[in-house]
Parts: sequence; structure tokens; C-alpha cells
Amino acid sequence: MVVTSSKNTRQVFELITGFVVIAAFLTSVVFAIIGHGQSKDSGYPLKASFEHIDGLSVGSDVKLAGVTIGQVTHEKVNPKDFKATVTFTVRPDVRLPVDTAAVITSDSLLGGKYIDLSPGGDDAVLKPEQFLSHTQGSISLQELLSKFIFSVTDNKTKSDNKSTGEAAPSSKLE
Repeated sequence: MVVTSSKNTRQVFELITGFVVIAAFLTSVVFAIIGHGQSKDSGYPLKASFEHIDGLSVGSDVKLAGVTIGQVTHEKVNPKDFKATVTFTVRPDVRLPVDTAAVITSDSLLGGKYIDLSPGGDDAVLKPEQFLSHTQGSISLQELLSKFIFSVTDNKTKSDNKSTGEAAPSSKLE
């Protein structure tokens, strides 16, 4: 009979422990959902137009000299020129010149994309909602590799043809 009461006590303890674990999990899920999408930095909004924004998304960092000073808040396609318009925030204590350049770059080979700002030398500063005029879009790693591979094979074909005295095949489509 002593064994049975010990078994019941153990089962109750395991049940309570299970409820505590489930409550802790649900609490962390709720906080993750509430915290998702809230901007970490408040600041003034700026806009930039890019040819390509591959890999850049809402919530991506905006950096100046390697320091995060804002976040991407909105992305859309301009139906008139088919460019991507990106809205991002910049900390209120950072005043950027009007000739600031924005470049979409990558943290690493497999890392996420972010906007890197390079301030110019103008005395006038950007006002909220103003567009940056100097931009460079995202560079696709796949596109670079493809250009490199085709360049190497094209150069190899030309050098092989020169050594054998044959004419190089035309790369133009007729």
C-alpha cells in the first residue's frame, strides 16, 4: 500500500511539471508573436528606389559605418518605372546629407541583406520621407557566378582557337 501512494505522488508531480512546461512554452510563443514586427528603432523614415532588392525584407537592418541605425519598414514596386521602393527608418540623432548613397549588401556569402548608407559631403540634410537619389541594388551571387563561368569558358574557347589557328565561333545570334 505504501508503494501505491508513492506512485500517485509521483504521477501528480509529473502532471504539475508538465503543466508548468506547457505554460512556459505558451508564454514564450505569445511574447514571440507580440514582439514580431515591432520595430526596435524609432526614427524618421526615408525612402530609396532600387533596381533589385533580392534578399532584402521588412525588418532588415540599415547600417552606417557598420553600426545599425535603423530598419526596413516597407517595400513596394513602383508601377511607373517597375523599381522597388524601400522605406526605412533612421535614428533621430543621425542626420544624413542629401547626397547619401544607399547600397544593398550582404553580411556574408550566405548572410542576410541590409542597406549600407554612405554619407556624402553636402551641408543640407535629408528630411523625413525624402528619397535618396544615389542607390545601388542587390547583386545576385548566382548572376555573378554565371557571368564568371561564361567568361572563363568564352576565353578558353578563344585561346584554344588561336592556338589551333581556327576562327572563333561567333557568339552573336543571327
